[in-house]
Amino acid sequence: MMRHVFKGLGMAILFGLLVFYFVTRPRPLPADAMSGLQGDAAQGEQVFWAGGCASCHAASDAEGDAKLILAGGQEFPSPFGTFISPNISPDPTEGIGSWSARDLANAMTRGVSPEGQHYYPVFPYASYVHADLQDVADLHAFLMTLPAASTPNLPHKVGFPFNIRRSLGGWKFLFLRQDWVVTGDLSPAEQRGRYLVEGLGHCGECHTPRGIMGGMDRSRWLAGGPVPAGKGTFPNITPARLKWSAEDIAEYLKSGFTPDFDSAGGHMALVVENMAHLEAEDRAAVAAYLARVPTVQ
Repeated sequence: MMRHVFKGLGMAILFGLLVFYFVTRPRPLPADAMSGLQGDAAQGEQVFWAGGCASCHAASDAEGDAKLILAGGQEFPSPFGTFISPNISPDPTEGIGSWSARDLANAMTRGVSPEGQHYYPVFPYASYVHADLQDVADLHAFLMTLPAASTPNLPHKVGFPFNIRRSLGGWKFLFLRQDWVVTGDLSPAEQRGRYLVEGLGHCGECHTPRGIMGGMDRSRWLAGGPVPAGKGTFPNITPARLKWSAEDIAEYLKSGFTPDFDSAGGHMALVVENMAHLEAEDRAAVAAYLARVPTVQ
């Protein structure tokens, strides 16, 4: 009798381990995913600003051309530990100079490193999963034109059990989704705005509340929530609270000035700096999309 019990227990454990292995394994793009895609650095610069790369990977006090030195080192505290942005300059040793366009696409859309390890979702691949692979190829071409920095990467300050990277495969299984939040009959401008907000601009990463496991609560999309560092809140930018006109929103994304003559501060000021580099049509597209977001009080 006991022999059958132990045998059954052993089989259950083995089955559980197999499920864990299957669910948590990294899933890179197919080897030919970037086949035929040629990167355009000029187009990649627009992707760079839309994606906010400099806001996290340049020095926190960088200005002007210094924003193009992507040596990393900024710290991002969270309930799960403190994460440190890596060097993504073209340096072949400390940066990503040896990466192919597919390596970058795997990092951005799958959260997988060239070595096959999971990245922590502080890197917003849960949003970048929507990135068009041509845009990634263009971004790769642009990044390779930037100054190389030999600054070594620093390890994240993450304790047990969050330091078990394999478990991030389970997080991805639950929260890494390629479907859009806002669906329906959207105009071309609204579709472009959705791509910028839900994808490259990763606005939901800050403006959407998160659950206990750190995944975005898509049922309260863009409804605001606490700052991970523990100080302040991100505002609700659904139509329930954001009453500005489309023109007001587009102007704010260009100049940082609100209709009430206030100005953007904190990390939002960096977002405005990035958005100001985009075409006026893109800022208008963001405004058009925000008007289609479901209202959340």
